[in-house]
Amino acid sequence: MTTLAITDGRVLRSDQSVTTADVLVDREGGEILEIGPNLGDDADETLDAADSLVTPGFVNGHCHVAMTLLRGYADDKPLDAWLQEDIWPAEGELTPQDVRVGAELGLLELIKAGTTAFADMYFHVPEVAAAVEDAGVRARLGHGIVTVGKDGETAREDAQTSLEIAREYDGAADGRISTAFMPHSLTTVGSEYLAEFVPEAREAGVPVHYHANETADEVAPIVDEHGQRPLEYAADRGLLEPEDFLAHGVHIDETEIDLLADAGTGVIHCPASNMKLASGMAPVERMLEAGVTVGLGTDGAASNNDLSMLDEARDAAMLGKLAADDASAVPAEAVVELATRGSAAAIGLESGRLEEGAPADLAVIDLDKPHLTPPHDLVSHLAYAAAAADVRHTVCDGRVLMRDREVLTLDEAAVRERALEAAESLAARADG
Repeated sequence: MTTLAITDGRVLRSDQSVTTADVLVDREGGEILEIGPNLGDDADETLDAADSLVTPGFVNGHCHVAMTLLRGYADDKPLDAWLQEDIWPAEGELTPQDVRVGAELGLLELIKAGTTAFADMYFHVPEVAAAVEDAGVRARLGHGIVTVGKDGETAREDAQTSLEIAREYDGAADGRISTAFMPHSLTTVGSEYLAEFVPEAREAGVPVHYHANETADEVAPIVDEHGQRPLEYAADRGLLEPEDFLAHGVHIDETEIDLLADAGTGVIHCPASNMKLASGMAPVERMLEAGVTVGLGTDGAASNNDLSMLDEARDAAMLGKLAADDASAVPAEAVVELATRGSAAAIGLESGRLEEGAPADLAVIDLDKPHLTPPHDLVSHLAYAAAAADVRHTVCDGRVLMRDREVLTLDEAAVRERALEAAESLAARADG
C-alpha cells in the first residue's frame, strides 16, 4: 500500500464541523484511511493544505459535459425555442471526435473546480467514457434517448443503444464509471418504448435517469393526454425506483413530492440553468422537508454557462430562499450537503463525504484570499463566497488530479486548442 497525506489543513467533516487535521489516503485502494493530527510523516506523498479547507469532492448530479463546445452559442431564449432552433440542430452536426474534445474540455473545467464525480446524459458515450478514464474522475454515464420525430425502427434502435451502453460500460475505468438507462424526458420518449425497455433496464440492474417537470410545457401535455401529473405517469411506468434519479423537478406539486419521498427517487436541482431558461423555481425547501433525496447539477455549459458546483451551491441557496419567500430556507449547510453527499446519494455513489473508509475523493480550497477573509464560518464561505478558482488541489480515488491549480491528467493547453478548433468547425457546419 502507498499513501497520500493531505496535511496542515482544516477539514470539513460529515457533520459539517471543521477541524484542523490531516487526511491519510490509500492511493491504490482509493480510500480514506484516517483523519487526524500528524499523519504526513510516514506518507509516500504529501499534498500541502496549509491555509486551506479540505472538503469532499463536489458531485455534479446532472450534466451534458460535451456541451462545452456550445457554451455561448445560443443564449437568452426559452427552453423549447433554444433546443429546437439552436441546440438540437447544432448537436446534429456533432461527430464522435467533437464529443471527445468537448468532454475533455468539460472534464478539465470540472477538475479545476474541485468536482470529482458527475452524472452525464449525452450521445457518443464511448468517447465520453474514454475521456473520463483518462481524466481520472468518477462518472455515471448514459446515452440519452429521444423517440419523438423518429420512425419506430429508429426509435427502438435509440432505446436499444442506451441499454447496450449501460450494460457495456458499467464498471469501466477500474470501477470509476457506472451507468444508467437514460430516456431524455417523459415528453420526448414514447410510452411504448418505456414499457418495452424499462423492464430490460431493471433486469440489467441499471438505474434510470431522465428530465422531468422542467417547464410548465412539459407538465401540461402529460396531464392532457394521460390525465395524470408527470411523476404519477412515471411511477405507473416503473420510473420511480430508489436507484433512479431525475433532473430539474421544477414544476412538481405536493402529490409528486410525496411520491418522490416515498419512492426514494433522487432529484437533481439545476438552479442556474432553470433561471437562465426562465424555467421556474424548484420547491427545494419543500422537497427537503418531505425527505426527498436532493442533489445539485449544473446541466450543460450551454445553459449555465459554467460547470462550477460552487457557483451552483450559491445559486441554489439564493433561489431556494426566493422560492420559499424565507431567508432561512436552503441554508449554507444544506447547499454544501446538496453539492457533495446529496448529489452522490441521488446518483448512487458512495462519495461526497470525508470519513474513514469513504472514497478518497476530495478538494482543497485556498482560504488565503480577500473574499474568504475573515474566516467566521467556513461552511458559509463555501456556500456564499468561494469560487472555482479557489480550488487548489483535486483528488479522486486516491489519485491527485490537480496540484496547485495544475491539472496532471489532462494537457490543459492542448485540450483548449483542440476545443477551440472543434467549436469553430461545429459552428460553421451548424450555421451553414
